[in-house]
Order: sequence, then structure tokens, then C-alpha cells
Amino acid sequence: MQDQINNLPKHAKDKHNQNKKFFAKLKKKPPKNLDYIMQDLHDLEFERTNCLECANCCKTTGPLFTDKDVDRIAKHFRMKSQHFIEQYLRVDEDNDFVLQSVPCTFLGADNYCSIYDVRPKACREFPHTDRKKFQQISNLTLKNVAICPAAFNIVEAMKEKIK
Repeated sequence: MQDQINNLPKHAKDKHNQNKKFFAKLKKKPPKNLDYIMQDLHDLEFERTNCLECANCCKTTGPLFTDKDVDRIAKHFRMKSQHFIEQYLRVDEDNDFVLQSVPCTFLGADNYCSIYDVRPKACREFPHTDRKKFQQISNLTLKNVAICPAAFNIVEAMKEKIK
């Protein structure tokens, strides 16, 4: 798995132009059943992918924290939301709350998340390959294929399925 993670940025870069063209075409004319196709490809990939073997998303990127996320996680820690923000988060260039640093503060050495049950929405939905109207998040997907081996595999399978 580590070899796959190490080689992922290069593989994603090699496929970037091809993927970009594919997504541009997909945006213009998405198949009527795209959401179903994506759900099937997502489910199939995650039957054979164990995120605990990888956790590259948690090691290399930080999620956005919504106000609801902040309140829920702060409550979990029995702290005021403002204190949680001061201790763990910063405001990025888009004026969003993000982690002060990566890897994620809440990621354990065993790749388990210490706040899994209350984790941010962005973490719960990552890599977003089962989202409705998938074609609308192509820019995000192009980034995620360089981070997540499962997202990379899903996009490759998608290109085979939708020609």
C-alpha cells in the first residue's frame, strides 16, 4: 500500500490532462445515470479498499470545518467552540476554518481517528466519489486522485465505464 501511496502523485500527474479532458466532456453532457454509476464504482472500490491502511488524506491535507463541525467537536471535548478554534484551527485564505497543521492532530499512529464519531463533514464524505451530481465537483476530484488511491481507482474505472 505504501508504494501505491508514494507513486500516487506521479500517476495522478501522468493522467491529469486525460482526466481534465474527460471531466470537461462529462460536465457538458453527463450520462443520465451518472449518480448510479458513481455509487456502484464507489461501493465496489471501497469493498476492497481499507482506509486504515492508508490515511493519506489525514496525513497530507486538512478538512474544512463548518460551524456545525466546530460546535459538535467542541462539545465532544467538553470545551467552548471558541476555545476549540483557538487550540486546533486557523482561518485560511478563503476564510474557512482549517487545521493549524497536518498531519491531522486527531490521527493516531495506527491511522485511527480519535474523533471519528464526530469528525468533520468533509472527512465523512471524502473522497466525494459518491456525491450526487458528481460532474459538478470535477476540480475537487482532480485534486483527490493525487491524494486518495481509491479516488484514483474510481476515476480510472469511471473512464472505462463511460466512454
